[in-house]
Amino acid sequence: MNTSIANQSQNANQTAAAGARTYEIDPSHSSVQFKVRHLMVSNVRGEFGHITGTVVIDDVDLTRSSVDVSIDASTVNTHDTKRDEHLRSPDFFDVATYPTITFKSKRVQPGKGGDLFVTGDLTIRGITREVTLDVEPLSPEINDPWGNVKRGASARARINRKDFNVVWNAALDGGGVLVGDEIAITLEVELGRKAG
Repeated sequence: MNTSIANQSQNANQTAAAGARTYEIDPSHSSVQFKVRHLMVSNVRGEFGHITGTVVIDDVDLTRSSVDVSIDASTVNTHDTKRDEHLRSPDFFDVATYPTITFKSKRVQPGKGGDLFVTGDLTIRGITREVTLDVEPLSPEINDPWGNVKRGASARARINRKDFNVVWNAALDGGGVLVGDEIAITLEVELGRKAG
């Protein structure tokens, strides 16, 4: 009986291991987008153009999955040269001192309808806060024409920029401020691994 239990445990471990696959984020087909209130009347949108990292997905037990992402802060782009220069300055991301933004997951929890909640440490300007990503159901794997296996993921989160010491602002004559505090983030990532 002990042998049977040991065999069952070994088989379960092998099944879990077989379900875990490591994917690299494809920077050419991935982006991190954000929006923030401007003048309290409209949203300004921007994105970071270079995201890299590794995602481990265990389709047998998704709670064993993990995410490790790095974003090049200097690639911030809002389609306005002067604004982008300001965002790279010490008033905002201070990219000369803090060139990367990182996210490392700590736990993955299933939600409704295949959604996932991925909670981890987000580090901006050297300050780390716990953030939860709301991840849509993962796409199934497909084979591309170049011998790679691909799948995609989309996620959303909201943060307060002041939590990361991004506090610059300007008061408006009629009341209110130039830039809102809440940032809505959307991630679109394409993941790849070699077939086989």
